[in-house]
Amino acid sequence: MDMFGESVFTVLAKMKQEKEKKGERVIDLSIGTPNIPPAPHIIDALVDAASDKGNYVYAIKDLDELHHAVAQWYQRRYHVTLNPDREIVSLLGSQEGLAHICLSVVDPGDVVLVPDPCYPVFGDGPKIAGARLVYMPLKKENNYLIDFDAIREEDARKAKLMVVSYPNNPTAATAPSWFYEKLIAFARKYDIIVLHDNAYSELIFDSDEQGGSFLAYPGAKEVGVEFNSLSKTYGLAGARIGFCLGNQQVVEHLATLKSNMDYGMFLPIQRAAVAAVTGDQECVRRTREAYRRRRDRLCDSMAKAGWHMDRSPATMFVWAQIPDTYTSSMEFVKDLLERAGVMVTPGSAFGPSGEGYVRIALVQEEEVIDAAAEAVKKSGIF
Repeated sequence: MDMFGESVFTVLAKMKQEKEKKGERVIDLSIGTPNIPPAPHIIDALVDAASDKGNYVYAIKDLDELHHAVAQWYQRRYHVTLNPDREIVSLLGSQEGLAHICLSVVDPGDVVLVPDPCYPVFGDGPKIAGARLVYMPLKKENNYLIDFDAIREEDARKAKLMVVSYPNNPTAATAPSWFYEKLIAFARKYDIIVLHDNAYSELIFDSDEQGGSFLAYPGAKEVGVEFNSLSKTYGLAGARIGFCLGNQQVVEHLATLKSNMDYGMFLPIQRAAVAAVTGDQECVRRTREAYRRRRDRLCDSMAKAGWHMDRSPATMFVWAQIPDTYTSSMEFVKDLLERAGVMVTPGSAFGPSGEGYVRIALVQEEEVIDAAAEAVKKSGIF
């Protein structure tokens, strides 16, 4: 535990609480908690299953129906063929899987390649397993793509696992096809397991093409797995539903570990997951459009307030530069909260390369976003 400090989101929550105790309003754009509820047919499936008294036993393992539904979803949506018996395991949310997967494939002292900046658990999970982290800087001049040529030969040869995530949290960058082809070749050359986090594939805004899957590329299942989540796409964040899919050996290792750690996902939640991935997908389109409108409103209204930021091509976040007058993103976050009552997440929380930026979550309605921009304008920070 000496490796871990207090979570940045816990720190921010305390700052928010102190301000609200004074009777002051805080517009919270920090943590990525979706406020778009699930579609009625998903809620109905959950409620119906929750009313069945027989569903309160230990799940022990995933329902066969769930695995087959997820396999059909991946075939229909991503054109990926999966063996429902060997290549899928559920997660109690992607966060749980990301925290535990290294315990099943990494030995203490192994190298894990982690993007910088990155979602914090990408590094925390390997730390729990005793791994040595080697950061892969994501630079704006490279469109926040991993530069494989910049990874030291020694680190590549020692690496057991590399974590990749596009559309990316926190930078909101997307990756083209050539990137995945290069990723698979790199992983095969150095015998590295790839963990691709694909939580935001449905939240791509300005392209006619839908987001894809790492597993759709030739050779992907030979070198790695993909994590996917129903949290953002289907409004099921609190239900904690995720999946690890792909390489049979890696999936089975994780499934074995989980069989010794938990008793599986609550059966009514499994039923809700089946309803989500097999039911009407119009809710996915509506969710994507809601986040696109919020992104546009945030960027446009903040620009009028003097804060100019790039439009995110994807995800539910905007990655924004802070003014040159600040040397610390946390310093800026504290000042923004104190003077404008608007809370965002410091880029430094996502790694050294995140300094100079903040992540803004699109988790409020458009009129609240307008109010945040007006507060920023009145603060005089910009």
